[in-house]
Amino acid sequence: MREAYRACMFRYHARVCVPGVAWGSFPALSFAMYTPACFVETDSDRVRELMDAYPLAMLVAHTVEGLVSNHVPVLMNDHGELIGHVAKENALHELLGEAHEVLLVFRGEDSYVSPNWYPSKAQHHRHVPTWNYQVAHVHGRISFQHDEHSKRAAVAMLTRHHERTTNGDRAWKMSDAPADYMKDMLAGIVAFRIAVERVVAKSKLSQNREAGDRAGVVDSLERRGKVGLARSMRRLDSPSG
Repeated sequence: MREAYRACMFRYHARVCVPGVAWGSFPALSFAMYTPACFVETDSDRVRELMDAYPLAMLVAHTVEGLVSNHVPVLMNDHGELIGHVAKENALHELLGEAHEVLLVFRGEDSYVSPNWYPSKAQHHRHVPTWNYQVAHVHGRISFQHDEHSKRAAVAMLTRHHERTTNGDRAWKMSDAPADYMKDMLAGIVAFRIAVERVVAKSKLSQNREAGDRAGVVDSLERRGKVGLARSMRRLDSPSG
């Protein structure tokens, strides 16, 4: 599974971002979000962790009716495909043809960053507000499945994962519901799978700040309950990465 995913990671030749030192030009890529080199995330395991931790993706596609966007939970299967489903009444499966190009946006924890959080502000006041965040843009081709077997498999995969995470040994199972009720529920959805073609990820975590200022941001985030974002920042400074 991870090998198939890693094969889709788009690799930049990122330069280290050192405060006060120019990192040079960054290649302009028509399909990529704006990402200065110091914020490029090329660690496929960390990107996968982001996608697993925040599985509700924003699915965007261009159609004959213009851009459409839906928010759908997805999971990656053993073949590196993203699996999910939408309501049958959702026109998405009618607007998009077979292998239509789509973009899924996964967004982790984020936070406003105040200049007051930088200890060096007292020395020179040369700081402005910013925002820290982690995102992954997954580009791929979508196909829809209308047969009951595929729909049942998609629902089983998602519920098995999230129920075990949420309820452990007391996890809800599809077999807990009456068979006729479940059949009616499955009739109201359409399954889909997305063949991933490339992944562009960004971790904007104050890499362009001095160590003392980064530490100030981490402390302020933790005090405000943004522990996940603070943990990601600490990982950047840890010897093990």
